[in-house]
Amino acid sequence: MENQMAESTEERTFQYQDSLPSLPVPSLEESLKKYLESVKPFANEEEYKKTEEIVQKFQNGIGEKLHQKLLERAKGKRNWLEEWWLNVAYLDVRIPSQINVNFAGPANHVEHFWPPKEGTQLERGSISLWHNLNFWQLLRKEKVPVQKIGNTPLDMNQFRMIFSTCKVPGISRDSLINYFRTESEGCSPSHLAVLCRGRVFVFDVMHEGCLLTPPEILRQLTYIHKKCHSEPDGPGIAVLTSEERTQWAKAREYLIGLNPENLTMLEKIQSSILVFSLEDSSPYTSPENYSEVMKIALTGDPTVRWGDKSYNIISFSNGVFGCNCDHAAYDAMAIIHITSYVDEKIFENEGRWKGSEEVQDIPLPEELVFTVDEKILNDVTQAKAKFLKQSSDLQIVAYPFTYFGKKLTKKKMLHPDTFVQLALQLAYYRLHGRPGCCYETAMTRYFYHGRTETMRPCTVEAVRWCQSMQDPSASLLTRQQKMLQAFAKHNKMMKDCSAGKGFDRHLLGLLLIAKEEGLPVPELFTDPLFSRSGGGGNFILSTSLTGYLKMPGVVVPMVHNGYGFFYNIRDDRFLVACTAWKSCPETDAEKLVQLIFQAFHDMILMTPSRL
Repeated sequence: MENQMAESTEERTFQYQDSLPSLPVPSLEESLKKYLESVKPFANEEEYKKTEEIVQKFQNGIGEKLHQKLLERAKGKRNWLEEWWLNVAYLDVRIPSQINVNFAGPANHVEHFWPPKEGTQLERGSISLWHNLNFWQLLRKEKVPVQKIGNTPLDMNQFRMIFSTCKVPGISRDSLINYFRTESEGCSPSHLAVLCRGRVFVFDVMHEGCLLTPPEILRQLTYIHKKCHSEPDGPGIAVLTSEERTQWAKAREYLIGLNPENLTMLEKIQSSILVFSLEDSSPYTSPENYSEVMKIALTGDPTVRWGDKSYNIISFSNGVFGCNCDHAAYDAMAIIHITSYVDEKIFENEGRWKGSEEVQDIPLPEELVFTVDEKILNDVTQAKAKFLKQSSDLQIVAYPFTYFGKKLTKKKMLHPDTFVQLALQLAYYRLHGRPGCCYETAMTRYFYHGRTETMRPCTVEAVRWCQSMQDPSASLLTRQQKMLQAFAKHNKMMKDCSAGKGFDRHLLGLLLIAKEEGLPVPELFTDPLFSRSGGGGNFILSTSLTGYLKMPGVVVPMVHNGYGFFYNIRDDRFLVACTAWKSCPETDAEKLVQLIFQAFHDMILMTPSRL
């Protein structure tokens, strides 16, 4: 009886979902006031005055009507944004998503028990998979602890979307299919898909009600690896997932038309717990330089990535690991939680399997052999060429700054995330001689199915501080005061955004209401300052904190003349990953990162211990 009581009082992963507050609609007046503040750094006096008039007109006219309609919509939904955001940010997007939308990152096992070493790929792969599958089982049993800030539970819905989830291309809009079920909800797929040298295999990870052990998983991986390395390569159907979305949708329809069995095989990949990619490459990686492994995790061999899959684990030939994830299903923090769990388990067990070596008689993996013809093979060749061309244009630099980290910034009473963001603002200002409109991810998981809000770090206060840092006549005291004002402004804005008081998603909602009602696009959204300040997905700096754990990550820039910037914060270091397009003559990720590191030094040196 005592045990039953203990079980029934134990928190379940998804138990608070029904009691989470609905996503609020901010006040129109507040949102427009914040929007006006955000455009100031990018306007001269005349331009600002014009935008002010446009905003005033919007607030007193069509804006108020659209806001009322949005409030009506919000009454009937616990999250008025969810469906819209999924469609507009992900499913309606037609550009190839594998490189432009997905995020990727290396595992940091290289920092302890798994340094790069040839000949370890399969054995390490079986252990890594086993820990991932244990997490999958914990999730199915709802034993993954609820994430909280203080005592406030956060929305856990994104964790449902990691396993057995896949995007499926459509002619004008993709769809997202989730096959995952908790044990109390019923059956959930229990097979993995393994991609190797253009071929696809599946095998069940459960045998007679028990999870396969690492030696049993190793047997399956060895079978696949040997087969692929002693026989011709497969057609590489997976490459099609890297195509422009409508092209891929048409190719997929054609593929299914060739043989209905092809659909059955596609569905096996879609519903698989995850995709395990066996890569032939051996990227250089060390705790001092993650650049190459980051690049290959994001842009490596497209024949062994299912770009639409919510979770591809990439296993490199030198025993290094990474992941590549479709962004539609969830945000990076969810996968970071899993990869951190796996890393902890690998560390605890010194990178080894310490259980039984016995291998039961389990069925061999099944190969999914697609029926293809010349047209499909030609589509694959073309898709691969396009993918490799775009990949070769991407510059990625990923280094740690090791002089100090969170410990010292907190000692100096500076918020570590704000510290990095303001260093980025200063670095961009020094490199380009102007302010850089910036997107930082703010988390809205206090609310039901909450995901993100846009936080705009390029504030008037940040720009004034950058100007003072470049002004030889500015005193140290002036610079310090301006920096602290920039910190205070950033911290308040981040707090507002997480509390549902941001303005970008609100403005998006008003625009989408206008579109749904067949109304003309309001002038606010066609005003040049709207896009110049980053609106409509035009941020020069696209940034995100990947947390205070050890997992780094990477994304491409949002615009051609911009930068992608992911960073993680540890006690003793900041690890940054910066991307730019080589074909843009004005951007240089390497230079920007060096200037960020310089800014870190400048900022800490001008900060007294207590302020």
